[in-house]
Amino acid sequence: MGADAGEVVVDIHHPDDIVAARTAGHRLALDLGFSLTDVTMVATAISEIARNITSYAGRGAVRVTVADREGRKALVVRAEDDGPGIADVGRAMEDGYSTGRGLGMGLPGARRLMDRLVVDSAPGRGTVVEMWKWVPPGA
Repeated sequence: MGADAGEVVVDIHHPDDIVAARTAGHRLALDLGFSLTDVTMVATAISEIARNITSYAGRGAVRVTVADREGRKALVVRAEDDGPGIADVGRAMEDGYSTGRGLGMGLPGARRLMDRLVVDSAPGRGTVVEMWKWVPPGA
């Protein structure tokens, strides 16, 4: 799978699907020439947001692709669900704030692992999380 292979979409319906999403991001990051540390950070961030889908929405999808963001090439991960939505996105982005029972790092952890993370959510209309990491120069 080369850097121009387009988008990989992983449907998230079951906790096992988290592994498939993580693997897709891991593979693309390696293909793009990311360092092993960055590859691991991308994969871990994908695990966190995919876990949020299984924990809060039940089902959704994670898309992994290469796209232009802010005038630069980036590995972009977009997680979408039709779950209950997030009432207070600002609070959800705070360390230590969780409505779940998990020990995961959640959105704040994913934000630290990636170069950017944007959340679009409201109660009753699901959640979209888009995060990206800049592709290394020369990749």
